[in-house]
Amino acid sequence: MRWRKAGFVDETDFLLRPRPPRSPAEVEMQSILTCVTQAHDLRLMLLAGSVCIAGIYASFAVANQAVRSEGAARRNWAGISIVAAGCTAWATHMIALLAFDPGMAAGFEPIMTALSLLTGIGGIGLGMALVVGRRHRLRRLAAGLMLGLGIAALHYLGQASYRVTGRVAWDMSLVAGSCLMGLALFGLALMMAGERNRGLRRFGAPLVLVAIVVLHIGGMSAVTLTFDPEVALPATAVPPATIAPILAAVSLGLVILAFVGLRLTLHARAQQQQDQQRLRDLANIALEGLAVCDGEVIATANHSLERLSGLAQAELAGRPLSALLPGLVLADLPEQEERDAQLTATDGQTLPVRVLRKDVLLGRKRQTVVAIRDQRERLHTEARMRTLAFTDALTGLPNRARLGDVLAHHAAVLRESGRGFAVLMLDLDRFKFVNDALGHAMGDALLRKVAERLQSTLSEDDIVGRLGGDEFAILALGAQEGGRPQRLAARIVEVMDRPFLLDGQLVNVGASVGVALAPQDGTDPEQLLRNADLALYQAKAEGKARFRVFEPALAERLEARRTLETDMRRALKAGEFELHYQPLVDARSGQVTAAEALVRWRHPRRGLVSPADFIPLAEETGLIMPLGAWVLRTACTDATRWPNAIKVAVNLSPVQFRDDRLPEIVEDILRETGLPAHRLELEITEGVMFDDEERTLMMLSRLKAAGVGLAMDDFGTGYSSLSYLRRFPFDKIKVDRSFVRQLPSDAESAAIVRAIITMGSCLGMTTTVEGVETAEQYAFVASEKCSQVQGYHVSRPLPSADFVAFLVGQKAAA
Repeated sequence: MRWRKAGFVDETDFLLRPRPPRSPAEVEMQSILTCVTQAHDLRLMLLAGSVCIAGIYASFAVANQAVRSEGAARRNWAGISIVAAGCTAWATHMIALLAFDPGMAAGFEPIMTALSLLTGIGGIGLGMALVVGRRHRLRRLAAGLMLGLGIAALHYLGQASYRVTGRVAWDMSLVAGSCLMGLALFGLALMMAGERNRGLRRFGAPLVLVAIVVLHIGGMSAVTLTFDPEVALPATAVPPATIAPILAAVSLGLVILAFVGLRLTLHARAQQQQDQQRLRDLANIALEGLAVCDGEVIATANHSLERLSGLAQAELAGRPLSALLPGLVLADLPEQEERDAQLTATDGQTLPVRVLRKDVLLGRKRQTVVAIRDQRERLHTEARMRTLAFTDALTGLPNRARLGDVLAHHAAVLRESGRGFAVLMLDLDRFKFVNDALGHAMGDALLRKVAERLQSTLSEDDIVGRLGGDEFAILALGAQEGGRPQRLAARIVEVMDRPFLLDGQLVNVGASVGVALAPQDGTDPEQLLRNADLALYQAKAEGKARFRVFEPALAERLEARRTLETDMRRALKAGEFELHYQPLVDARSGQVTAAEALVRWRHPRRGLVSPADFIPLAEETGLIMPLGAWVLRTACTDATRWPNAIKVAVNLSPVQFRDDRLPEIVEDILRETGLPAHRLELEITEGVMFDDEERTLMMLSRLKAAGVGLAMDDFGTGYSSLSYLRRFPFDKIKVDRSFVRQLPSDAESAAIVRAIITMGSCLGMTTTVEGVETAEQYAFVASEKCSQVQGYHVSRPLPSADFVAFLVGQKAAA
């Protein structure tokens, strides 16, 4: 900054020897040197430089702390860094202004002085907002230019706030030059500060310092002050003595912040070293080998990789990764995608491994971490799992999945070569009895014996597998000429008919076999298995302990069964089922006391379908559950329209009895229909008791507690009926019709019926005789004092309306 007094001329100019004219650049340089060396207090200039250095260091240190922090802490540290940078530029400039001696009275305009500070902080904040979280050089350059604009505005606003008792003239070429050079330096400084190379990053702070000095010196040199006694200081001007304490306080704060930044930096470095050590410790306890690589060269490795390779960490460091993993190019390995490779150890052994690559930032350096996982145990486990997956654990035979694969292979060979084969399905005939009577352990032992016997029976070309339960399948690959599959099936039936010795006991089970021939009976594996299963089903239906070869008629029957099942599902929704009621009369009075509900299916095309055709199918498919619930609900609803003395009897399927919710279902239906519980009788066959006697007792007790009557149907046909009567809470026994057919002429049948009636009377139970079709039969059972009679002699099963009419007619006749 240059100054002169108005109205005076330096007389020595006339005494000086003329000199050659100087260039504009020389004049400007001389002006700058004169401004710095003669017009400024060098001690204050050194103070300004010290404050600038401390402030820049503090700003960078706090900014680095912001980078290391997260969330609200990051925002707070970033704000402190921006304010510190702005205060640094402002304090440096203001101290430098105080160092200037204008030779006249001077002061600071307060509003513009404060505005210069705010402008500097705002410019720095905008510049930082552009670059936060982004490493692109153009972004950093733009941020540096924005920061430079803010500090240039701070400088020139601060210089404009400087008031003197004189006139001010500006050299705009110096203003422009200082601004352009300062902006370039600020842009370069922020570009350097964001570089990955640590050496380049160190130039960031010095360049900021140089940029501030350039702006100040250039700006000060661009101003000429001319003393004019007619110009007075504004009344609001703040004298330098007043602003000096403010600058001292700001400077002190920057120095303190610099020490805080130093402490944060030292702490961060210590933390980084601690984290690196912890990372090394964690890497060393990792089960998989880890190698940190610079390019294709190993920089360091963990203990697991030492063990895999047989090399120490010092030997691994500096070694190319390809020396351990031949053929693996690290640059071609996609990040975070596992690849199989072979690791060559020092002893020459090749190990199967899996390699995973990940680029990470360790400190401020990006490196590649390669994870190397030993696959020997995994491959061994997978081989073991494949063996388990395709082998039956109990017998050691191929399981269903393995047999399916083999069958698919030979089906493909058949299509190419035409070589036929046979599929045999085998099922033990009395396995369930062995399992229930002797226990599951004995059943498992039997299955193992069966597997051994089958393997000893078959040739080397045949394959046997267990499909599950007591079902086995055999793939006979020999020629079909001469009826070999049939002979093999007959041989298996014969061998399986021999007794098995299990834990000192002789057990006879027998087996049935179904045979399907390829290609006659199909070429698709599923089709062959299905056809062999159909033949097996037919063999069991014909009496078991025999074999049957598949015939197309079996498939036709299966299709008819499927059609019937489909029709039955539709019939449940369409309401095609109806109930008929067969009266039960008092043997002495002949009055109707109850009626048995019998379901009928009125098919739209086939007419009435026999229950013998659709009830077993309903039990197999599970349709008996919704059908049984419908029967029970409909029977209770119809019974509410009968006289109160008449009960309704409903048969329960063993399938229904397996549902633990049965008592709740019965109670809900009684509640829904309004039928008193004592008017409902549930008829149960002995088959219900075969599965689980304890569970059956619990279910019957719950039904009895609900108030319904319980009747044992078809009594006399089971071997343990007497024990059932003793254990279970039955109210009624129904004598099976098979004992009534020969009455009264057959003495044995008469004795059996008489004994059952007498036993029921002694036990306090009602006795119903079924199947009474003649007057002689009726007279005999009535004379034996049975309780109820049921049969065609009384009435056939009647539709609901006809049954009501029957009741009305009987009442009228009485």
